[in-house]
Amino acid sequence: MTSALAPFDRHRRLLFTVAYQMLGSVADAEDVVQDTWLRWSAAARDDVLDERAYLVQIATRLALDRLGSARARRETYVGPWLPEPLMTGGAAVGGAPPAPDPDHAAELGEQVSLALLVVLETLSPAERAVFVLREVFGMSAREVADVLGRTEAAVRQMGHRAREHVEARRPRFDTDRRAQREATERFLAAAAGGDVEALLAVLAPDVVLVTDGGGKAKAARRPISGADKVARFLAAVSSEGLEIPGLRVELADVNGAPAIVGCQGTEPFLSMSVELAEDGRIAQVLLVRNPDKLRGIARPPERPF
Repeated sequence: MTSALAPFDRHRRLLFTVAYQMLGSVADAEDVVQDTWLRWSAAARDDVLDERAYLVQIATRLALDRLGSARARRETYVGPWLPEPLMTGGAAVGGAPPAPDPDHAAELGEQVSLALLVVLETLSPAERAVFVLREVFGMSAREVADVLGRTEAAVRQMGHRAREHVEARRPRFDTDRRAQREATERFLAAAAGGDVEALLAVLAPDVVLVTDGGGKAKAARRPISGADKVARFLAAVSSEGLEIPGLRVELADVNGAPAIVGCQGTEPFLSMSVELAEDGRIAQVLLVRNPDKLRGIARPPERPF
């Protein structure tokens, strides 16, 4: 068992991140990592030349198996479905154990942005796997072909389609991290104060707000578009929040970027991530309130076996 555990532990965070990128769910990614361990520990490993590739192959195929059933469940989901936010820096919400340290930024940094995960939802399962393995983790076409059991030509074709699809839907410019934090701070100050005029000053005219309550927390059933509607919705939410005992709202590093998180006592209450327009105003707000989706901002995503 010890001989199996050491190499698995070396790649555990990578396996979690691959599964999280594939599924957009902290809980499902944890389950994939555990199932990967079960298969790895039971396998005959003497002939395994590349432990990392072998483990990634297991995790990716397990994630693909789960993706079909996950998408079926999302068809009956109440309201908009958003990926689960993941704490990627600093202390976790509610005094929980700290999140992964900054040394893992390459695996748990900007490549797991909530906005990108939303875009990945529009890819086919195979295209998503190719994009994650090729574009995020830099695996070669041959390596990805081995993982998926496809030809290199098929992998290159899927990768090209996926890349074009993602590039057409993701922000067309890079946001400086300091600018992102400052914009998020201004947005938090305006939202916390329930000041409609202040919110209008930081929101792009065509801003879109997507809220995910899953039928378990108060949220809009459809995306809200336009600065005036979004500002008034957020002002109303802020007013209600003032009446919630022990609610604390602050900035944290979520999915590799500054974001707003809230907790009530020791329990996570919300996560709000924003994307900026080119002029520095808020172009997109992703608000997660479903309590089942907040475990990733309450504690580190993996658990020991």
